[in-house]
Amino acid sequence: MDSSHIEELSIMAAVSLTKDTFHKQVEQGVTLVDFWAPWCGPCKIQLPIVDELSEEVNQKATVAKVNIDNEPELASEYGVMSIPTLLVFKDGKMVDKMVGLQSKEVLKKKLEQQ
Repeated sequence: MDSSHIEELSIMAAVSLTKDTFHKQVEQGVTLVDFWAPWCGPCKIQLPIVDELSEEVNQKATVAKVNIDNEPELASEYGVMSIPTLLVFKDGKMVDKMVGLQSKEVLKKKLEQQ
């Protein structure tokens, strides 16, 4: 599956963020951000989990993603050294960081704790 196809599939649920939209998105409420790349094997497993979670928590939290190939500045700003890395923000402040593949249950619990 090429990267454009993966991007197309995953756009259905989670919001794609860029350096221009990132800070505005995370400044209010609870946001889970998945830092990923199209060439990353575990990321290909994480993306459908993130999209499914997005549909389940859409009233309580925002689920978003950042393609680190397109947004290296954001990855650097948040110290993303390996992917997938998932960050939880509450009202603009990073409150949790998870590195590696995460289950939907773990992610949902992290969001519910905020």
